Amino acid sequence: MTGTSDGAGTHDFGVRGSRLVYEGAILALRVDEVVMPGGRTAEREVVEHFGAVAVVARDAQGRIAMVRQYRHPIGHRLLELPAGLLDQGGAETAVDAARRELAEETDLAADRWRVLVDLDLSPGFTDEALRLYLAEGLHTLTAAERTDEEADMSIEWIATDEAVRKVFAGDIVNATSVAGILAVAAADRGEVTLRPVEAPWRDEPSAFRARRERGAHQ
Repeated sequence: MTGTSDGAGTHDFGVRGSRLVYEGAILALRVDEVVMPGGRTAEREVVEHFGAVAVVARDAQGRIAMVRQYRHPIGHRLLELPAGLLDQGGAETAVDAARRELAEETDLAADRWRVLVDLDLSPGFTDEALRLYLAEGLHTLTAAERTDEEADMSIEWIATDEAVRKVFAGDIVNATSVAGILAVAAADRGEVTLRPVEAPWRDEPSAFRARRERGAHQ
């Protein structure tokens, strides 16, 4: 495949070849040969990822349910929104995954769900994307069994205004959580209209999920 360059922003960055370098439990690394403007090609490393969902679960008092969880790559616990991977196969929708993760991490369910924001987390090298939901009308479920890092996880309820302060104080640094907290604060000011859960998600990752499904059938 070759691309044409008729002006800024019109080039078709076609892929002439691709090779798999690594495949693990939650991601794969491939190298694509991409056609650049002018016709030359350049290699681009791409991390394929399941993608994920996260939830701003807020009670009637305006408090957000957050979890404090150990994150091994940085070596300490972070205060985060409940979140998890889209790793259960094609039958589970993104909002169903959000419901599952909220129950597994906080023992909560919600009656009302809306889309807050969609995030492409680091598009310079990965297709990893995440959809953030606002969940309200909360009620408590039977406590879930938790293992590994989640067995050490604690749940904290933080008022929305206090969560915003913690973002700017550097106490909440998880990118997903920062985006969710600031998004719900903006929504509270009436500046935006939140989308329904059925709203299209253009960049929902599919490459790694399809790769895993192909492997399972071989």
